[in-house]
Amino acid sequence: MDDDAEQQHLTAAPGYALGQLAKAFTTALTHEDADTRRRAEGRAQRWRAVLTGIAGGRLTIGSRTPVAGLPAWVTPEVVRGGFATGAPSAGGPLQPYEIRLAEQFGVPADRRALFAHCLTDTGLTWLWGQLNSGRYEVTVPEEGALLTMAWLVRHGEAAAALDLVTELEPFAGQLRFLPRPSSGRPASEGTDALHRRTVDDTVDRLVRRRPNAAVEAQREALAVWQPFGDELLAHWLETAGGEGGRVLELAPDEAWSARGSALLSRYRLLAEEHTRCGKHRGPKGNLGILRGALEEAVAGRELDARLLGLLRHAVASMVRRRGLPGSPAHTELRRAQRVQAALPSHHALAQVTLRRLAVLPQESGIADLTPVLAPVSAPEERETGVPAGAQLPSAIRRVVEGALSAPVDVLVERGVVPSAEVLAQLVPQLVAVTSARAYDDEALRTLMAANYRAFRNRRSLLLLNLERQVRIEELPWVRAVAGQRGDGAAEAALALRQLGELAVQGFPGTILPNPLVRELGVLARQSGLGAPLVEELAADIFMNAFGPKFLVAAGIAGELLGGSLYERYYGIDYGAIGELALAEASQATRRSDRARTSPGFARLCAERAGAASSAPAGPKSGSSHGSWVAENGKVIEQSQILTTHNLATLVHRVGIAPEPGWADLARRCFVTVCRLTGRVHRNPRPYATIKDAAYAWRQLVFQLSLCPPAEQRRVLAGLDEETGRHPFHVAARLAPALAGLRLVVDGGGFGPDGTADGGRARRLLGWTTDGHWLASDPTGRSAKGS
Repeated sequence: MDDDAEQQHLTAAPGYALGQLAKAFTTALTHEDADTRRRAEGRAQRWRAVLTGIAGGRLTIGSRTPVAGLPAWVTPEVVRGGFATGAPSAGGPLQPYEIRLAEQFGVPADRRALFAHCLTDTGLTWLWGQLNSGRYEVTVPEEGALLTMAWLVRHGEAAAALDLVTELEPFAGQLRFLPRPSSGRPASEGTDALHRRTVDDTVDRLVRRRPNAAVEAQREALAVWQPFGDELLAHWLETAGGEGGRVLELAPDEAWSARGSALLSRYRLLAEEHTRCGKHRGPKGNLGILRGALEEAVAGRELDARLLGLLRHAVASMVRRRGLPGSPAHTELRRAQRVQAALPSHHALAQVTLRRLAVLPQESGIADLTPVLAPVSAPEERETGVPAGAQLPSAIRRVVEGALSAPVDVLVERGVVPSAEVLAQLVPQLVAVTSARAYDDEALRTLMAANYRAFRNRRSLLLLNLERQVRIEELPWVRAVAGQRGDGAAEAALALRQLGELAVQGFPGTILPNPLVRELGVLARQSGLGAPLVEELAADIFMNAFGPKFLVAAGIAGELLGGSLYERYYGIDYGAIGELALAEASQATRRSDRARTSPGFARLCAERAGAASSAPAGPKSGSSHGSWVAENGKVIEQSQILTTHNLATLVHRVGIAPEPGWADLARRCFVTVCRLTGRVHRNPRPYATIKDAAYAWRQLVFQLSLCPPAEQRRVLAGLDEETGRHPFHVAARLAPALAGLRLVVDGGGFGPDGTADGGRARRLLGWTTDGHWLASDPTGRSAKGS
């Protein structure tokens, strides 16, 4: 859930919703897959609800309380683009578990009745049992509300419990406030071990795997049809009159015809039983020709000249290619093919893996993969028929490894977490544990961790007027136990430093994705380090405004990078930024309120983006790239340059120190730059790739800036070797950027247009409205489109 977003859509017009409805409706009517049609139907219903709510005045798109009558803390159902549908996520028909609880409690199957029952002695006793056992699930935050009330009552906080009930009661008939009982392992506040998928998720993925039709057809061909073809070939060779002779030089006798008739009968049986491979049915294939000619001969009909010619050619080509049946070469070939055909299929091995997974706890990951990935055992051979010693193929191993439960750094090292985006999906598990540890009581820690994980599934709303997304501390049940929360700052700071180092070290050259920035931001607030973390803003919804934390982050960058290579390369005056930060802070103090924007920072970014526009253009882009979106993108890029997009904050305030050092990370960033530049070649829409390459380049410059001058030169000296590992056009495209970087390292600088040495040295930026020089093709052609 985006609880820090400060940039909002330029407009909340219903035209977007109408377009989404049309797309969903078309898919629901026309898609060939039934499941896809069903999902599209659901999307269409939700978009209809959005449009109906807007038209009826029940929905106020752009507000943090978009649904009339529902407070901000209620989790809204949100569809693409941040549009609320009007339905609460914890609403709708009674869930099966609610119906079962109503039967168990002996009350009507009604949410208000369930709510009232939980306020009785019997209901509280049941809730206390759930708290004690930890056998419950919280899928939306509201499902943890009554558990929190019960905890307050048990610990003598009757007034706080009553206040909470009073706030929840108006919605008791509408929202589900009861937890979901679980028969799995008890929930706990957790450990540092995370998993990308549960065992149950892994089982589902393996169950959905179907036998590969092409592989199974090949297996059938090797095991059935090639041996049968050898028999047909040997049968026809009996009429050849010895080695080197041509078939039908000898007249077939009755015994030959009888054996041929038996072969044809067996063929019909095989064709009925083995249907995966259809090649034998083709009349133009060798097997089809031999079989067709045999049918004619057995029927007593003389082969015409055409069929006789085809038969002799087929026999000759088969002998030439594989040798005579029974010869050493032919025998060895068929032996190897029999071995290949006997190998267990991926599908059969997946079934073995499913049997192993069935005995593991389904709601968690797998701490030890060894027994799950082991070769097939003798007992398993007896049970499944899969030969003992068979190894699981890599395709199945990868699925299973996705459920590994281990510390996050181990998951990154082993490739289970392959990107910063995947890391962002896992981090809420760890942040939930870290945040919950601030509570002294074990049952409350467990509950708050479960509540945090559920809250992080809350989708961001489309907001206007710089409103802020709801934060977890605004939930009434979290607010009710706020006094039970200890400091937790030291633990949050440690987790923030470890995660920051992991992200920067594990994925150099990659911008920190917003979901990860948000989780780090939670830890930053809890740590009290004064470490503002800023999101990547979307160019298509940018409102030409930045929150105050952007200027604070730029000031922190100036404290670290004043006088550095980074400041000189990007032409920044960090001293002036520091003065601007002091001036705006002074103005905010005089106003005695919290500023919602930093007009000075926005003005500075716009001025710098305008100056960057004066650089000589590269090949012209399409009209869409030269639009207001690209203009916004240039301003946003300048904000990222000035703030270093969180790198300076993580280094200077959080204290990250990735291993094995900044020089190594700079080299790895350059590898990413080269890889992305390679994708520009003959790319009809290269600008998104160029933007990513500029991100990676900016991180390279930042990391070099933290190296001593001698080490900077050593890194630069090795970059040409890296470009040599890539196609020639990569070095040609990057030559101006490398020349510009070397120029600044040697004490030089760019002109006002970001170039030097007659354009042979250039500052590398990502966004442009006039075409980009990096898109220039060394062969003389230009990339087209945007």
